[in-house]
Amino acid sequence: MYKKLSYFIATMFGVGYCPFASGTAGSFVTIPFAFVIAYFFGAYGIWAAAVIVFFVGTYAVKEVLKYTKHDPSIVVVDEMAGQLFSFALVADQLAGTFNWRAGLIYLFGFALFRLFDITKPQPAKWADSKVLNAWGVMLDDIFAGAYASIVLYVICIYL
Repeated sequence: MYKKLSYFIATMFGVGYCPFASGTAGSFVTIPFAFVIAYFFGAYGIWAAAVIVFFVGTYAVKEVLKYTKHDPSIVVVDEMAGQLFSFALVADQLAGTFNWRAGLIYLFGFALFRLFDITKPQPAKWADSKVLNAWGVMLDDIFAGAYASIVLYVICIYL
């Protein structure tokens, strides 16, 4: 039971089983979730959701890693945590609204997170290659989300 629940959470309810680009799929399905949280709860909601997903995800990934290699492609809860975090600095601008500007923010947030998650600038690369446990699986995406959040904030100044 615990093993099945851990896989269910770590794969984001099965999204991680996508036959190609599972990380991108995990990030993409997070966007509607991020929209609802930001719309109703703003930055506090996004921060809370990212922290909760991070810790619940770390706990689930720890169990999954007992049966798999480090950072298997089916694990996408880390993408959810990082993608949520990418909206942390702009979530108040998204609260209570949905218009063309908000749509662009979500689009840019998604693209920036994927860029930083794939390229893994330091310290994301360090977390991915040196922290070989559940914390490392989750942390590299948090770092990617932090980079995306900063760049997205700067973009929003001019958007």
